[in-house]
Amino acid sequence: MSANATLDATTLDAAAARLREAAASGTACAPVRDLIGDLDQDAAYAVQSRGIDRRVAEGARVVGRKIGLTSPAVQSQFGVHTPDYGVLLDDMVVADREPVDLGRFLQPRIEAEVAFVLGRDLDSPTAHVADVIRATEFVLPAIEVVDSRIANWDIRITDTIADNASSGAVVLGTTPRTLDGFDLTAVGMRLDHRGEPVSTGAGAACLGSPIIAVAWLARAVARHGRPLRAGEIVLSGALGPMVAAAPGVFEARFDGFGEVRTEFTAARTDAHPTGGIA
Repeated sequence: MSANATLDATTLDAAAARLREAAASGTACAPVRDLIGDLDQDAAYAVQSRGIDRRVAEGARVVGRKIGLTSPAVQSQFGVHTPDYGVLLDDMVVADREPVDLGRFLQPRIEAEVAFVLGRDLDSPTAHVADVIRATEFVLPAIEVVDSRIANWDIRITDTIADNASSGAVVLGTTPRTLDGFDLTAVGMRLDHRGEPVSTGAGAACLGSPIIAVAWLARAVARHGRPLRAGEIVLSGALGPMVAAAPGVFEARFDGFGEVRTEFTAARTDAHPTGGIA
Protein backbone atom coordinates (compact mmCIF):
# COMPACT_ATOMS: atom_id res chain seq x y z
CA MET A 1 0.00 0.00 0.00
CA SER A 2 1.29 3.46 -0.79
CA ALA A 3 1.37 6.30 1.71
CA ASN A 4 1.10 9.94 0.79
CA ALA A 5 4.22 10.92 -1.13
CA THR A 6 4.84 13.83 1.25
CA LEU A 7 5.51 11.34 4.08
CA ASP A 8 8.87 9.67 3.75
CA ALA A 9 9.88 6.32 5.18
CA THR A 10 11.65 7.98 8.11
CA THR A 11 8.42 9.60 9.27
CA LEU A 12 6.45 6.37 8.93
CA ASP A 13 9.18 4.47 10.78
CA ALA A 14 9.09 7.03 13.60
CA ALA A 15 5.32 6.58 14.02
CA ALA A 16 5.67 2.79 14.10
CA ALA A 17 8.52 3.03 16.61
CA ARG A 18 6.47 5.24 18.94
CA LEU A 19 3.65 2.67 19.04
CA ARG A 20 6.08 -0.22 19.41
CA GLU A 21 7.79 1.40 22.39
CA ALA A 22 4.44 2.05 24.07
CA ALA A 23 3.49 -1.61 23.76
CA ALA A 24 6.88 -2.83 24.95
CA SER A 25 7.11 -0.48 27.92
CA GLY A 26 3.49 -0.60 29.01
CA THR A 27 3.37 3.21 28.96
CA ALA A 28 0.87 4.73 26.53
CA CYS A 29 2.25 7.26 24.06
CA ALA A 30 1.16 10.48 22.40
CA PRO A 31 -0.98 10.22 19.25
CA VAL A 32 0.88 9.65 15.99
CA ARG A 33 -1.22 12.11 14.02
CA ASP A 34 1.39 14.77 14.72
CA LEU A 35 3.64 12.72 12.41
CA ILE A 36 1.24 11.39 9.76
CA GLY A 37 -1.68 13.82 9.96
CA ASP A 38 -5.26 13.05 10.91
CA LEU A 39 -6.70 12.25 7.46
CA ASP A 40 -4.11 10.22 5.51
CA GLN A 41 -5.39 6.67 5.90
CA ASP A 42 -2.87 5.28 3.39
CA ALA A 43 -0.04 6.56 5.59
CA ALA A 44 -1.71 5.08 8.66
CA TYR A 45 -2.01 1.66 7.03
CA ALA A 46 1.64 1.89 6.02
CA VAL A 47 2.53 2.43 9.69
CA GLN A 48 0.31 -0.49 10.68
CA SER A 49 2.06 -2.72 8.12
CA ARG A 50 5.46 -1.81 9.55
CA GLY A 51 4.35 -2.93 12.98
CA ILE A 52 2.83 -6.19 11.75
CA ASP A 53 5.80 -7.00 9.51
CA ARG A 54 8.13 -6.57 12.47
CA ARG A 55 6.04 -8.86 14.66
CA VAL A 56 6.01 -11.50 11.93
CA ALA A 57 9.79 -11.20 11.50
CA GLU A 58 10.08 -11.83 15.25
CA GLY A 59 8.06 -15.04 14.96
CA ALA A 60 4.38 -14.05 15.21
CA ARG A 61 1.90 -15.58 12.78
CA VAL A 62 -0.99 -13.81 11.05
CA VAL A 63 -4.24 -15.69 11.79
CA GLY A 64 -6.84 -13.21 10.59
CA ARG A 65 -8.21 -9.67 10.50
CA LYS A 66 -10.53 -7.45 12.48
CA ILE A 67 -12.94 -4.77 11.37
CA GLY A 68 -13.37 -1.60 13.40
CA LEU A 69 -15.60 1.48 13.20
CA THR A 70 -18.65 -0.46 12.01
CA SER A 71 -21.02 1.64 14.11
CA PRO A 72 -22.38 4.83 12.49
CA ALA A 73 -22.14 6.57 15.87
CA VAL A 74 -18.43 5.76 16.19
CA GLN A 75 -17.79 6.72 12.56
CA SER A 76 -19.40 10.08 13.26
CA GLN A 77 -17.11 10.52 16.27
CA PHE A 78 -14.06 10.19 14.00
CA GLY A 79 -15.55 12.16 11.12
CA VAL A 80 -15.31 9.24 8.68
CA HIS A 81 -17.82 7.25 6.67
CA THR A 82 -16.01 3.94 6.38
CA PRO A 83 -14.78 1.21 8.73
CA ASP A 84 -11.12 0.39 9.26
CA TYR A 85 -9.27 -2.87 9.76
CA GLY A 86 -6.38 -4.47 11.62
CA VAL A 87 -4.50 -7.76 11.70
CA LEU A 88 -4.91 -10.62 14.18
CA LEU A 89 -1.77 -12.46 15.29
CA ASP A 90 -1.58 -15.87 16.92
CA ASP A 91 -0.69 -14.51 20.37
CA MET A 92 -3.89 -12.45 20.40
CA VAL A 93 -6.19 -15.51 20.33
CA VAL A 94 -7.59 -16.76 23.65
CA ALA A 95 -9.69 -19.88 24.21
CA ASP A 96 -13.21 -19.80 25.62
CA ARG A 97 -13.17 -19.62 29.45
CA GLU A 98 -9.40 -19.15 29.54
CA PRO A 99 -8.37 -16.60 32.21
CA VAL A 100 -6.83 -13.42 30.81
CA ASP A 101 -4.45 -11.18 32.75
CA LEU A 102 -5.43 -7.54 32.33
CA GLY A 103 -1.77 -6.67 32.81
CA ARG A 104 -1.06 -7.65 29.21
CA PHE A 105 -3.05 -4.62 28.02
CA LEU A 106 -2.74 -0.86 28.48
CA GLN A 107 -6.33 0.44 28.28
CA PRO A 108 -8.58 -2.54 27.49
CA ARG A 109 -12.22 -2.39 26.50
CA ILE A 110 -14.64 -5.18 25.53
CA GLU A 111 -16.92 -5.81 22.56
CA ALA A 112 -19.07 -8.82 21.60
CA GLU A 113 -18.81 -9.86 17.95
CA VAL A 114 -19.35 -12.61 15.38
CA ALA A 115 -16.13 -14.26 14.21
CA PHE A 116 -16.03 -15.71 10.70
CA VAL A 117 -13.71 -18.61 9.85
CA LEU A 118 -13.03 -18.80 6.11
CA GLY A 119 -13.01 -22.06 4.18
CA ARG A 120 -11.74 -20.50 0.97
CA ASP A 121 -9.91 -17.37 -0.18
CA LEU A 122 -11.75 -14.06 -0.49
CA ASP A 123 -9.34 -12.28 -2.80
CA SER A 124 -11.48 -10.18 -5.14
CA PRO A 125 -11.50 -6.37 -4.89
CA THR A 126 -15.16 -6.57 -5.92
CA ALA A 127 -16.24 -9.22 -3.37
CA HIS A 128 -19.90 -9.12 -2.35
CA VAL A 129 -22.10 -10.76 0.25
CA ALA A 130 -22.68 -13.92 -1.80
CA ASP A 131 -18.91 -14.38 -2.03
CA VAL A 132 -18.66 -14.06 1.75
CA ILE A 133 -21.40 -16.63 2.33
CA ARG A 134 -19.75 -19.10 -0.05
CA ALA A 135 -16.32 -18.58 1.51
CA THR A 136 -17.40 -18.87 5.16
CA GLU A 137 -16.89 -22.32 6.66
CA PHE A 138 -18.55 -21.37 9.97
CA VAL A 139 -19.01 -18.54 12.43
CA LEU A 140 -18.24 -18.43 16.16
CA PRO A 141 -19.32 -16.20 19.06
CA ALA A 142 -16.44 -13.96 20.12
CA ILE A 143 -15.37 -11.33 22.60
CA GLU A 144 -12.87 -8.80 21.32
CA VAL A 145 -10.53 -6.96 23.66
CA VAL A 146 -9.75 -3.63 22.06
CA ASP A 147 -6.77 -1.70 23.36
CA SER A 148 -4.92 1.49 22.57
CA ARG A 149 -1.25 2.22 22.86
CA ILE A 150 -2.19 5.93 22.71
CA ALA A 151 -2.71 7.69 26.04
CA ASN A 152 -6.29 8.25 27.22
CA TRP A 153 -7.69 6.87 23.96
CA ASP A 154 -6.97 10.28 22.41
CA ILE A 155 -7.32 8.95 18.88
CA ARG A 156 -8.45 10.00 15.44
CA ILE A 157 -8.87 7.71 12.44
CA THR A 158 -5.16 7.71 11.52
CA ASP A 159 -4.10 6.99 15.10
CA THR A 160 -6.28 3.91 15.44
CA ILE A 161 -5.41 2.54 12.00
CA ALA A 162 -1.69 2.95 12.66
CA ASP A 163 -2.17 1.24 16.04
CA ASN A 164 -3.46 -1.90 14.27
CA ALA A 165 -7.07 -0.74 14.59
CA SER A 166 -6.66 -0.66 18.38
CA SER A 167 -6.33 -4.45 18.53
CA GLY A 168 -5.75 -6.31 21.78
CA ALA A 169 -7.03 -9.88 21.83
CA VAL A 170 -9.95 -12.10 20.86
CA VAL A 171 -11.70 -14.79 22.89
CA LEU A 172 -13.26 -17.39 20.58
CA GLY A 173 -16.26 -19.51 21.47
CA THR A 174 -16.49 -23.20 20.66
CA THR A 175 -19.97 -23.49 19.10
CA PRO A 176 -19.50 -23.29 15.32
CA ARG A 177 -22.52 -22.48 13.19
CA THR A 178 -22.79 -22.49 9.41
CA LEU A 179 -24.52 -19.62 7.64
CA ASP A 180 -27.06 -21.91 6.00
CA GLY A 181 -30.45 -20.52 7.01
CA PHE A 182 -28.90 -18.38 9.74
CA ASP A 183 -29.96 -14.70 9.77
CA LEU A 184 -27.05 -12.85 11.36
CA THR A 185 -28.87 -9.54 10.99
CA ALA A 186 -31.46 -10.60 13.56
CA VAL A 187 -29.09 -12.20 16.06
CA GLY A 188 -29.46 -10.54 19.46
CA MET A 189 -26.50 -10.18 21.82
CA ARG A 190 -26.17 -9.62 25.55
CA LEU A 191 -22.83 -9.07 27.25
CA ASP A 192 -22.72 -9.62 31.01
CA HIS A 193 -20.07 -8.75 33.58
CA ARG A 194 -20.31 -10.75 36.78
CA GLY A 195 -23.85 -11.74 35.80
CA GLU A 196 -25.12 -8.21 35.14
CA PRO A 197 -25.82 -6.90 31.61
CA VAL A 198 -23.39 -4.21 30.45
CA SER A 199 -24.02 -4.17 26.69
CA THR A 200 -26.77 -5.34 24.34
CA GLY A 201 -27.16 -5.24 20.60
CA ALA A 202 -27.89 -7.15 17.41
CA GLY A 203 -26.30 -8.12 14.12
CA ALA A 204 -28.00 -5.23 12.34
CA ALA A 205 -25.79 -2.80 14.31
CA CYS A 206 -22.76 -4.05 12.37
CA LEU A 207 -23.09 -2.20 9.02
CA GLY A 208 -26.55 -3.74 8.68
CA SER A 209 -25.16 -7.28 8.91
CA PRO A 210 -21.82 -8.84 9.87
CA ILE A 211 -21.80 -10.38 6.37
CA ILE A 212 -21.86 -6.91 4.81
CA ALA A 213 -18.96 -5.92 7.07
CA VAL A 214 -16.86 -8.89 5.94
CA ALA A 215 -17.61 -8.11 2.29
CA TRP A 216 -16.33 -4.55 2.88
CA LEU A 217 -13.17 -5.95 4.47
CA ALA A 218 -12.56 -8.41 1.64
CA ARG A 219 -12.66 -5.59 -0.90
CA ALA A 220 -10.47 -3.28 1.16
CA VAL A 221 -7.67 -5.74 1.91
CA ALA A 222 -7.68 -7.09 -1.65
CA ARG A 223 -7.16 -3.55 -2.95
CA HIS A 224 -4.28 -3.15 -0.49
CA GLY A 225 -2.63 -6.35 -1.71
CA ARG A 226 -3.27 -8.47 1.40
CA PRO A 227 -6.42 -10.47 0.57
CA LEU A 228 -8.27 -12.73 2.97
CA ARG A 229 -7.15 -16.36 2.84
CA ALA A 230 -8.75 -19.69 3.67
CA GLY A 231 -8.39 -20.53 7.35
CA GLU A 232 -8.28 -16.92 8.52
CA ILE A 233 -10.44 -15.61 11.35
CA VAL A 234 -12.34 -12.38 10.71
CA LEU A 235 -13.80 -10.33 13.55
CA SER A 236 -16.73 -8.62 11.89
CA GLY A 237 -17.36 -5.70 14.27
CA ALA A 238 -19.23 -4.93 17.47
CA LEU A 239 -22.89 -5.84 17.91
CA GLY A 240 -23.31 -3.48 20.86
CA PRO A 241 -21.58 -0.69 22.78
CA MET A 242 -18.00 -1.12 23.92
CA VAL A 243 -17.43 -1.34 27.69
CA ALA A 244 -14.37 -1.02 29.89
CA ALA A 245 -12.59 -4.24 30.84
CA ALA A 246 -12.48 -5.06 34.55
CA PRO A 247 -11.61 -8.07 36.73
CA GLY A 248 -14.24 -10.78 36.78
CA VAL A 249 -16.19 -12.89 34.32
CA PHE A 250 -17.50 -11.47 31.04
CA GLU A 251 -19.97 -13.63 29.13
CA ALA A 252 -21.50 -12.85 25.74
CA ARG A 253 -24.68 -14.68 24.73
CA PHE A 254 -25.97 -14.70 21.16
CA ASP A 255 -29.56 -15.71 20.37
CA GLY A 256 -29.64 -19.14 18.75
CA PHE A 257 -25.89 -19.09 18.38
CA GLY A 258 -24.20 -19.86 21.67
CA GLU A 259 -22.03 -18.05 24.14
CA VAL A 260 -18.43 -17.20 24.90
CA ARG A 261 -16.92 -16.48 28.28
CA THR A 262 -13.67 -15.23 29.75
CA GLU A 263 -12.44 -14.21 33.17
CA PHE A 264 -10.18 -11.20 33.50
CA THR A 265 -7.75 -11.28 36.38
CA ALA A 266 -6.35 -8.16 38.04
CA ALA A 267 -3.34 -6.61 36.39
CA ARG A 268 0.01 -7.65 37.82
CA THR A 269 2.60 -4.98 38.51
CA ASP A 270 5.22 -7.11 36.76
CA ALA A 271 3.05 -7.83 33.71
CA HIS A 272 4.54 -7.32 30.29
CA PRO A 273 1.99 -6.27 27.65
CA THR A 274 1.64 -8.30 24.49
CA GLY A 275 -0.54 -8.13 21.41
CA GLY A 276 -1.23 -5.03 19.36
CA ILE A 277 1.76 -4.13 17.21
CA ALA A 278 4.55 -4.46 19.76
